[in-house]
Amino acid sequence: MQGRIAINITGGVADVKLVRTDKMNALDHAMFDALVEAIETLGKNPEVRVVVLSGEGRAFCAGLDMGNFGKMAGNGGGDDGKAAVPRKLEPRTHGAANRPQYAVWGWRELPVPVIAAVHGVAFGGGFQLALGADMRYVTADTRMSVMEIKWGLVPDMAGTQIMRHLAREDVVRELTYTGRIFNGEEALNYGFATRVCADPYAEAMETARLIADKSPDAIRASKRILNRAAIVSPMEGLIDESIEQGVLIGSPNQVEAIMSNLEKRPAKYADAKI
Repeated sequence: MQGRIAINITGGVADVKLVRTDKMNALDHAMFDALVEAIETLGKNPEVRVVVLSGEGRAFCAGLDMGNFGKMAGNGGGDDGKAAVPRKLEPRTHGAANRPQYAVWGWRELPVPVIAAVHGVAFGGGFQLALGADMRYVTADTRMSVMEIKWGLVPDMAGTQIMRHLAREDVVRELTYTGRIFNGEEALNYGFATRVCADPYAEAMETARLIADKSPDAIRASKRILNRAAIVSPMEGLIDESIEQGVLIGSPNQVEAIMSNLEKRPAKYADAKI
């Protein structure tokens, strides 16, 4: 994917790596395109049951490529349609999101769980990219920041909409207003990290394999319910549970889950229907 992302799928686990190592996996136009392409490709693959998202080299993702900031200063982000960095971002290109937002939000919309394995730095857009995952495994010394304020900007890659469900409002506000760098231990305390570990990638892959051994139908149904729970009323959420469960009960993969447990053998699940 344009030399930006590598994907390897084994046993239902999609190992997705940002591979722009010379730039600490910074986000340029090609990286945004690769992220969107990866999301769309994985979403159409029935063999995929879980995704591990990580960065090769010294960092998960250093944020927006420095060259983009120079372009902003050089042309003011003009509205004449010729600007290197466009200023009109309101047009929606992917449902509720524009293209940069979908590079993050798309991982939320992906029908399978996503685990981000984060090390080194996750600044600005890189931090928001990690937020797009269902879970985030980080090292204790990972450095993170809502860094947009440093460049006179706001977090605009779905970060505001995800952060508010993970951390207290005052914490989100402080980090957004200051751009202060915090580490993995702090991220865990704030609610941004799921787990602090010495080797996030290894532990993420271990969890991914555990998930991949479960019924793909139930996993996808669980993600649909949990995604909607953030935006619907309790009444609607309860109905969602009932609808999803009604579809699962007695289905081939649900029967296989029961029989494999009763017979104490590994389950043999069919791929989920897209």
